[in-house]
Amino acid sequence: MKYRSVGWAVAAALAALPLAGAMAAERPDYLKPISGPPQPPSAQDLANRNVLQLNTTMFSLYDSAGVAFRRNILANHPVILALFSGAGGRMILYRPGQPPIEAPSVPKAYQVMKSLGHSAMAISEVVLPYVDTPSDTSWVAPMRAYLTEMKSALETIGAAEMPDAWRANSRAILENNIAFMEDSLAKGAVTLDAVQAYAKSQAPVLRNAIAWAAQTQVKHWMGVLDGWKKDLGGSFDQAFGASNTIYVARQNNVLFSVLAQYFGEKAINDRLFLIETVSFTTTPEDMLTAVVRIISDRSVGGLFFNNDRLMDYELMGGDARKAIIAEMKARGQEAFLPPQVPFGSKQWPALISGGSGAASLDDIH
Repeated sequence: MKYRSVGWAVAAALAALPLAGAMAAERPDYLKPISGPPQPPSAQDLANRNVLQLNTTMFSLYDSAGVAFRRNILANHPVILALFSGAGGRMILYRPGQPPIEAPSVPKAYQVMKSLGHSAMAISEVVLPYVDTPSDTSWVAPMRAYLTEMKSALETIGAAEMPDAWRANSRAILENNIAFMEDSLAKGAVTLDAVQAYAKSQAPVLRNAIAWAAQTQVKHWMGVLDGWKKDLGGSFDQAFGASNTIYVARQNNVLFSVLAQYFGEKAINDRLFLIETVSFTTTPEDMLTAVVRIISDRSVGGLFFNNDRLMDYELMGGDARKAIIAEMKARGQEAFLPPQVPFGSKQWPALISGGSGAASLDDIH
């Protein structure tokens, strides 16, 4: 009797299921757009997704391994980072087993010279969109505001940080700025002739300010590196160095060029890196991450392809080069490509092919 009762109970429950389903509540409207059985992926879509997930996971594994790589590199090698900044740069020395050292800043005279040079650039940015357009006076308000700041700078230039021999030149920059601004405001218009005359008068004194800023910056950082190289002794030969650059500052990059004098030619692209970015400033953390990735990726090139510098380059670049040549040939044209450079090249990471034309301010007349 006991088993029969259980059997009847199960049968009754099963019999009730269709009735319960038939009486299920209608889904409310707010659930209809987001509920319901999903469309199953095609076999190809599912396969693509499974394979592509391997690449997504690779990046998280890469980041995890990077922590260990970084710890090992910093435990065995000094690292010097030279980072761009509006104050003439930052340099940080990482030493195995010791806290990092950040070098003193470039003397304030560098920033003063740079600001004087930028003041002329700022004026040109204000007026150039409105040259010979007297009906548009959009430039007037910002010009008046900047003129007030310019006069304040001129009133106090005698106390600004710089050698006394630079003061007359600095005063001339500000006076030329003020004369042009006041003349333009008085006329209520900006003419091409006036702008060109202003630029011509400013060029010689601006060149002085540019040269003095460069001298101040280079002298400071070479003094810092003199001290660090002495303190590191023989371990300097195992040091890694890196500087960051945005495209406009890649050629003749000041900080990288200074580092190169201490690391030497053989270290370029080996232990000394120029890392291009999309912004002027980069954090030390991001720079360290980039350096660690360059060094750690070399193990991949050595392990799989018997060349530990292969990964310093675009991995598909060689095959892409052949593909470009073939595709251009199929179109009846010659491919336009740079010369092939061997992996491990010690060439400067900037344009070095030479050619004709001005290459410095001294070449421009």
